[in-house]
Amino acid sequence: MKILAVSDRESPYYWDFFEQKKLDDIDLILSCGDLDPEYLSFLATFSRGPLLYVHGNHDGKYTELPPEGCICIDNKIYVHQGIRILGLGGSMRYCPGEYQYTEWEMKKRLMRMKLPLLLNHGFDILMTHAPAYRLGDGEDLPHRGFQVFRTLLDDYQPRYFVHGHVHPNYNVDAKRCLDYGDTKIYNAYERFVFEY
Repeated sequence: MKILAVSDRESPYYWDFFEQKKLDDIDLILSCGDLDPEYLSFLATFSRGPLLYVHGNHDGKYTELPPEGCICIDNKIYVHQGIRILGLGGSMRYCPGEYQYTEWEMKKRLMRMKLPLLLNHGFDILMTHAPAYRLGDGEDLPHRGFQVFRTLLDDYQPRYFVHGHVHPNYNVDAKRCLDYGDTKIYNAYERFVFEY
């Protein structure tokens, strides 16, 4: 299965220079937040597979204008062709605003996911907006990752962890791909394609 992950910046490759063939072999789109809802609706219209999304810390506008034809999987496990995808949007709380959480608030969200995690026997892809603590995150509070995401990776060892929020220009040494145990970690900034 070919998966397109997107986040934080609308890709000119699709948005400005669209050709249908660019999406023809994409089976699933994962949006990790902070994208224009019209851009997501556009991608969903031309792709053959579903577009799943979680909220970024700048997605308050989704309340009034949710992306059409897309599926929000925040606080859910979505199963697509046998692949279990856990969605947890938002970033570390650094100012008043929607979709921002303290470490404790994110931990409480996960506590409410215990039964779905048990019933689904875990998950295969962790999809978030923020990264995990010290796994591709930033030093500053707004871009610091969540420790509880590391705990999830340790406990469930999913095949993939896809996130956004950290733009490459924040840190020139930042890597697009990381390995953590048996988990491949991908920063979905703008666009990233991988095969499951």
